[in-house]
Amino acid sequence: MNNRIDHLLKQMNQEQIDSTLITSKANIYYFSNYLTDPHERLVAIYVDQKGHTLLILPEMEEKDAIAAGWSKDILSYNDDTDPWLLLKNYVEKTGHVPGSIAVEKENLSLSRGEIVAQSFPNTEIKDATELLNQLRVQKDQKEFQLLKQAAQLADFGVKTGVKAIEEGKSEMEIVAEIEYALKREGVREMSFSTLVLAGDKTSSPHGNPGKQKIEPGNFVLFDLGVVYEGYCSDITRTVAYKHATAEQEKIYNTVLKAEKAAIDACEIGKPVGDIDKTSRHLIEQAGYGKYFMHRIGHGLGIDVHEHPSMSGNNTLPLKEGMCFTIEPGIYIPEVGGVRIEDDIFMTKKGPEILTSYPKDLQIIG
Repeated sequence: MNNRIDHLLKQMNQEQIDSTLITSKANIYYFSNYLTDPHERLVAIYVDQKGHTLLILPEMEEKDAIAAGWSKDILSYNDDTDPWLLLKNYVEKTGHVPGSIAVEKENLSLSRGEIVAQSFPNTEIKDATELLNQLRVQKDQKEFQLLKQAAQLADFGVKTGVKAIEEGKSEMEIVAEIEYALKREGVREMSFSTLVLAGDKTSSPHGNPGKQKIEPGNFVLFDLGVVYEGYCSDITRTVAYKHATAEQEKIYNTVLKAEKAAIDACEIGKPVGDIDKTSRHLIEQAGYGKYFMHRIGHGLGIDVHEHPSMSGNNTLPLKEGMCFTIEPGIYIPEVGGVRIEDDIFMTKKGPEILTSYPKDLQIIG
């Protein structure tokens, strides 16, 4: 973790940032190896250019943070104490009131932002979001192994869901079977709410599973992911139940072709936007362009959606160590939808696909 703090300080120096206050759950974990959900309580890391590095957290979590490997300053508090006042006093005692402080503007609430401004009235408030995104975008070997394990558990989740498909069974019943099986494998947390959609509901990219029952001729779409030791996976597979029409097969095979082409297009140095354009062009050629209404994917790591956004206008070049999803889809109202999604890790040799559940059209039953 010390190397990560050192990299942060180097970037702060380059961007002329005097201090940084980190408050998001994901970044707290990244820099401390301590994974916690603080709810309404403050957990934060304060770092300045003079070498002061502080973890502030509730007193009841102090031993857990130390056990996780945190060895620098700790400032713990109980529920009768104002942690912001303690932080202000700590900074003043260092003798170095910062000229600027970078905060996570996308994470910090307005009320907490006002507290920071009031606590350090002569300090310029800057945004640390992009700086922290850039530090996390390239994963190391340990992160690769955690992401790979999370992906394997996602494969297991889809396999469980496909096996659970039966006529008359509801979407939520299948969700329950998937999550129960994953709990038995030791998974405590899903990356997001598990999605099982059937029939015309598959035409909604972010639909909500409910009591709709599986019927012959349905597409059944699974979108799920797990959190494994703080790292996320995200997979989507679509199958047909009993039979599929010629139109359904055409939609499916178009998405599959677009997904494979996008993965093949992943090369070190290529702009992220080119990956989206490769997939989108094939879907447009097949006549389904207006039914593919989202980006090709997103970054993946401690957060299930993180930097970079895999959108068509992103000029960021692909780099070794990046992890992201590739997930084209076609969604036609009253007909149904197909999405196929894999987790991709960029290596020197090219893209490695972490998720491995079969992608050719399966007709179940």
